[in-house]
Amino acid sequence: MKPVAVFRHAPTEGAGYFAEFLNEHAIPWVLIRIDEGDRVPLRAQDYSGLVFMGGPMSVNDDLPWILFVLPLIRDAFAHDVPLLGHCLGGQLISRALDGVVSKNPVKEIGWGKVEVSDNDTARTWFGDIRSFDSFHWHGETFSLPQGAVHLLSSAHCANQAYAIGKHLALQCHVEMDEAMIRDWCEAGAEELAASTGSPAVQSAREMQAQMREKLPELHRVAAQLYKHWLRGLSS
Repeated sequence: MKPVAVFRHAPTEGAGYFAEFLNEHAIPWVLIRIDEGDRVPLRAQDYSGLVFMGGPMSVNDDLPWILFVLPLIRDAFAHDVPLLGHCLGGQLISRALDGVVSKNPVKEIGWGKVEVSDNDTARTWFGDIRSFDSFHWHGETFSLPQGAVHLLSSAHCANQAYAIGKHLALQCHVEMDEAMIRDWCEAGAEELAASTGSPAVQSAREMQAQMREKLPELHRVAAQLYKHWLRGLSS
């Protein structure tokens, strides 16, 4: 089986629980460290799937690697190689498929409830899950590309996830583990301090206090999504 390519865009925003899930299911994978200058592959068909993690940058920034990632996503879509995006990764998929990434009405940082859409595609991906507490850290949001089906929303962000066939784009973070949350709180301390008083932003203390209670359920949801995504992997 060809490996799954996982793209990391920042040192603290790696594969998290997704890596644990792949290892548990004996799925081969490789980490492409964009933040360390790894070269973006030219052919999506060299991999069984492409997975894009988060990052503090915007897809609208003038970054050289984005010029290579967007064509790779289009190549994967054209050749039916499954795509999976987390936050920035979901925004990259949207941008590549002619969606728009723009400022969200408010920053959304910390734990917050998301609601599963009432449609057959959402039920296929989420099973009997109707809502759950996800983790968030974003100031932008994506529009749905042509042919996408809406999957998730929150009180502060209408488009939290969509699917196009076997491809899944998430605005929220289902891949979190304790270490990632602690690292993000440390790396994002200035952003948190500047966002005090926002209705959708928690303090570092609040986020970390809720980790042990909320992460097991988040991992259950992530496993449901990842299992369905695995079914579409190329051989």
